[in-house]
Amino acid sequence: MNTPIVLAAITALATALGGLLALRAKDRLHLVLGLSAGLLLGLVAFELIPEVFKLSSDEFLGAPTVSIALIAGFLLLHLYERFFGSHEPAESDYGHEHSHKANVAGGIGAVAMGIHIFIDGLALAIAFTINDALGFAVFAALLVHAFSDGLNLVAFLIKNGKWSKKAIWLLGVDSLARVGGAAIGTSLTLSENFTALYLAVFAGIIIYLATSHILPEAHARHSSRWTLVATIAGVLVMWGLVSQLHAVHLHSHDGHSVESEHEDHDHEDGTKEEDDHDHEDGKEEDDHDHDHNE
Repeated sequence: MNTPIVLAAITALATALGGLLALRAKDRLHLVLGLSAGLLLGLVAFELIPEVFKLSSDEFLGAPTVSIALIAGFLLLHLYERFFGSHEPAESDYGHEHSHKANVAGGIGAVAMGIHIFIDGLALAIAFTINDALGFAVFAALLVHAFSDGLNLVAFLIKNGKWSKKAIWLLGVDSLARVGGAAIGTSLTLSENFTALYLAVFAGIIIYLATSHILPEAHARHSSRWTLVATIAGVLVMWGLVSQLHAVHLHSHDGHSVESEHEDHDHEDGTKEEDDHDHEDGKEEDDHDHDHNE
């Protein structure tokens, strides 16, 4: 089994652990949510946006196509929620519940959640096709996002008295969709331009989730001061993680380059020695023939 599928399965386990935290440490949920939002925003700022601009420089009507794709990802999720309801349980930052949130426990909510999580798994696999640094950065952000999804989901279901059956059903959807997205992503062969557009749409979705769902939920639960600290910490952690991953990636790349240069040098030396040896043998044969003629 390849790396993206294994990591997708780990994020599915993180969802279950988030649900366990919702049962045992309700007074710390705002910190986890704040940290999750910070990590997601850091992923977009320090990794996704720079990467998509490296992959594609195309423009449409004077604007970069990846910028259009990013805005499209943000607006598509926003419009979807305006018409069909929220894809995940949350309380507004004003303290009242969304009138449409009951959809989450039903079929529409399950499908919407499955699509959103499938996109996560697909993005994870596609990120690894570009480089390992991007892949592991996406994994780190999705790991915490999955954790926050789990605690939000369980908290909502407990509050509405639908914990046992609905939780098993929705957690099953989570696992299958995430691993399925990663499995399909590993089998795809995409152009750099299409990859850039997909990751830009994914970045727009991530920004929407962090700013419209996770942060409002975090601030609604507890004091905004410590939630803000957790969010800033998440951004800084992702900054450090991305920097470290890129340093490792560059070191590995330089190591391969040096090794390749050594191989080329050894090959050239071997060829030179062989040529010199052949030249000396030829010279000796000529001398021998000359002596024989004399």
